[in-house]
Amino acid sequence: MKNIFKTVMVFSLVLLGACDDYVELDPIAPNSDNYFNNEQEYENGLIGAYDLLQSSFWNVLTSVIASDDYAAGGDSFNFDQPTLQNVNQMIHTPLDNNQLRDIWNLMYAGLNRTNFLLEFKDKTDFNGKEVIIAQAYFLRAYYTFELVKFFGNVPLKVETRDGVSRIVDQRVIIGEEYDINRTESIAAAYSLIEEDLKEAILNLPVIEDDVYKATKGAAQALLGKVYLYHGTFDDTKFADAASTFSEIIGKYSLKTGEDYLSLFESSAENGSESVFEIQYTGVEPAGWDCIICSEGSYFPKFCGPRSPYDNQVYDTGWGFCLPSQELYDLFDATDSRRDVTFYDLRDQQDTYSQGRDDTGLFNKKYMPRKVDDRAGSDPLNYANNYRSIRYADVLLMAAEADAQSSGANAENYLNQVRARAYGDNSHDFSSTEGDILDAIYLERRKELAGEGHRFFDLVRTNKAAAAIPGFTANKNEIFPIPLIELELANAVDSWGQNQGY
Repeated sequence: MKNIFKTVMVFSLVLLGACDDYVELDPIAPNSDNYFNNEQEYENGLIGAYDLLQSSFWNVLTSVIASDDYAAGGDSFNFDQPTLQNVNQMIHTPLDNNQLRDIWNLMYAGLNRTNFLLEFKDKTDFNGKEVIIAQAYFLRAYYTFELVKFFGNVPLKVETRDGVSRIVDQRVIIGEEYDINRTESIAAAYSLIEEDLKEAILNLPVIEDDVYKATKGAAQALLGKVYLYHGTFDDTKFADAASTFSEIIGKYSLKTGEDYLSLFESSAENGSESVFEIQYTGVEPAGWDCIICSEGSYFPKFCGPRSPYDNQVYDTGWGFCLPSQELYDLFDATDSRRDVTFYDLRDQQDTYSQGRDDTGLFNKKYMPRKVDDRAGSDPLNYANNYRSIRYADVLLMAAEADAQSSGANAENYLNQVRARAYGDNSHDFSSTEGDILDAIYLERRKELAGEGHRFFDLVRTNKAAAAIPGFTANKNEIFPIPLIELELANAVDSWGQNQGY
C-alpha cells in the first residue's frame, strides 16, 4: 500500500491541545483548503484511511493474550511487556499504557482519517466516487467497532441524519474534544456502526481489483458480526445477523486438504476463504523511532521462540502469545486444525531460550517466517497478512445467529466447518452433544484459536468470568481508558472512567 498521509491524525494528539495557547504553523502538506479536487486525491485520501488498519495488530496481540487460551509469555526475569502481562492476569489499570493506549490512539486516528475524506465527500464529482465514499464508511465502521469492543461507549460526534443517529462526517479538530460526549451506551454505539455499514453496502462492489479494499461481502460480514455483538443487549438483532449472513453464504469457499494446511502462509493470502484481510508487506524498512511507519506487521515477532533458536523456516521471536496445554488437548489427532494452530516444540525445549509461561507450544498461524524480501533487519515489518474475517468465521457466526433466532441452518453451517477440519462428515453435529450453541462456541474456540476472537466471544456470550482466571464481571468486559487520555481531554469527570477501574 502506498505511503500516503503518513502524518498520523491521532485523536489523542488532537487532545494534546489541552493547553491555553496554540502554535499556528503554515502547513507544508495538502490540507482541507486545497485538497480533494480530483479522483486521485480522493483515492489518496482513501489509501491514507486504509493505512491505519496495519496498526491493528496491537488489537489482535492484546486480545489473544487477554483470552483464557494464551499466556502472555516474555522474559522470565523481568516484565518486558508489562501492559500485556497485566492484561493476561486481568490486573491492568488506567495507568497501563503501551498497547492499550496504542489501540485507543491508532483506532481514533483511522476514524479521523475516514472523517477527513467524508467531510469533503461532496466537494468534487467524478465517476466512481460513490465507491470511494462507501469504502470510507466501511473503514469508519471497522475502526469504531474496534474502539467499542475494547473501550465500550466511546466518545463520538453524533447527529440525527435521515431520521437516525449517525456519526458526524467531520473530523475532530483541536478544541472540539471538550464538547464531545460518550455515546449513550454500547448498544447505541453498535447502532451507529450498523448505519455506516448499511450505507457502505449500497455502493461497494462484489469484486475488488485492489485486494486491500473491502467488498460488499466484507461489509455484509462485518454488519452481521456487529448485529451478533449487539444481540447481547437486544436479542432481536440475532435475526438481523442471520438474515445478513445468509446473503453471503455460498459466495466464498473453505480451503480444504493441503490448501488448508497452508492457509496462513503467504501463498494463500487473499484466497477464496478470505472475506477481508489486512495487508502487510516487508519491502519498506521500519525503525524504532516510528514503528507505525512500517508497512509490515510487528505481531509475528511476538509469537516466535526466544533466541537462540535456529530453524530454516521460522525466525526467532520474543516468546509471547503462548498457547495452553488445555487448548491443545481440545484437538484430537484427526483434526487438521491442530497442525495449523500449534508450532509444537514440547520435545525440543532445549533448542530455544524458555521464557515466562513457557509451554513448548507457539502460535503457528502468525509465526515469524524467514523470507528474503523483508527490508532491513528490524523485526517490525513482517509480511504476514491478518485474516480479519475468514469464511469459516462467517459460517460459525451464521450458525450462532440462526441458533439464536430459531433458524433452520445452524447445523448445516457448523457441519461445513467440521467437515473441512476432519476431511469428511464423521463429526457432524448430533443432539447427543447437548445444546448446539455450546457446540458452536467450542467450534469457534478451536477454529479461530490465536486469531484474536476468543476474548470477545467470551465477553459477548457472558462466559468470560467463568473461563478467564482473574476476570471480574462488570469490569473486565472492556478495558480502561488510558488515564493520560482522559487527562489530556480534560475529561476525567465528563467522560468518566470505565466501570470498575
